[in-house]
Amino acid sequence: MTANAPRAVMAPSSADGPARMRALAANLPTALREGFAAGVDLAPAARGALPIVAVGMGGSSIAADLARGVIDAETSAMLAVVRSPELPRALDERSHVILVSYSGDTWETLRAFEAAGKVGARRTVVTSGGQLAERAAEEGVPALVVPSGQPPRAAVGHLLGGVLGLLDPWFPESNEARVARISERLRSRIGVLARSRGPAASIAARIGSRLPYLYAESSFASLARRWKTQVEENAKRLAVFDELPELFHNAIVGWDATRGAEARGYAVVQLEWAGASPETRRRHAYLDRLVRARGAASVRVPLESEDRLEALVGGIALGDHVSLFLADRRRVDPLPVDAIGRMKSELATR
Repeated sequence: MTANAPRAVMAPSSADGPARMRALAANLPTALREGFAAGVDLAPAARGALPIVAVGMGGSSIAADLARGVIDAETSAMLAVVRSPELPRALDERSHVILVSYSGDTWETLRAFEAAGKVGARRTVVTSGGQLAERAAEEGVPALVVPSGQPPRAAVGHLLGGVLGLLDPWFPESNEARVARISERLRSRIGVLARSRGPAASIAARIGSRLPYLYAESSFASLARRWKTQVEENAKRLAVFDELPELFHNAIVGWDATRGAEARGYAVVQLEWAGASPETRRRHAYLDRLVRARGAASVRVPLESEDRLEALVGGIALGDHVSLFLADRRRVDPLPVDAIGRMKSELATR
């Protein structure tokens, strides 16, 4: 059983990596809506098959991680994300395993597909093709097929929308109208994010050449991770992420002790949700005062919607554009990730 694949994403035909990545980032609203519709088509008719585990690596796993913050906060289901070929031993025929591999050839996900089948778990795959799609067809496993031909990290809209669509029955009411509304609002904002004097460019300028520490409250920790990985892959530079309130039990000690030239080499970027509790807002403010006093740059980024999903999707779009402006500042092409290819080639020969 295979869902109809959403239409392919049209990107510039030139070899201009920055232009192509910006075109893919601009497609997020459409991709989210298409992915959600395809996921709903494959969703179970009723709730069940718990626990739910999503398996994936890199740009594929982040989609499930992003969905988890909404699932945990708004439904009675629990979504666990596994970044490994090894599945929890507790899984059995009552479990639902969602296997996400954009390429369809990720060895960790293929091994997990096999392991989930051995224990009789209900499986659904999310992929653009490859071996995973072939194996799913051979074994009669439902497959949500997304457009091929783009970097996995740029497929986040289709992948996130797909996972949310697959799990739509667990929400108190369908998210169809909500996703449509969010997509339309974001579509009108994408042009602003792409401006050289817009909010994304401003945040990139404030980070500058500093090492960014990306922080968010626990239910948005996956968004901070997304910003980190986009900085690493698009801008080709290191980044760090953590979550509140956890960092106030460890990282705060390091910040308190960091001063002078060392501190000036860091930028603390706080992703602050409008719906956060008063306690969380006070902690954001405290951290801002502390890092400024120690000499680090402090960048406070409001996630302005109180709708958790809208804030999440808007934060994805903003972070993607920030990473592209950081790539511009570093004068690197955001498209290739040659280091990953070299790693795969070297390990395949050993």
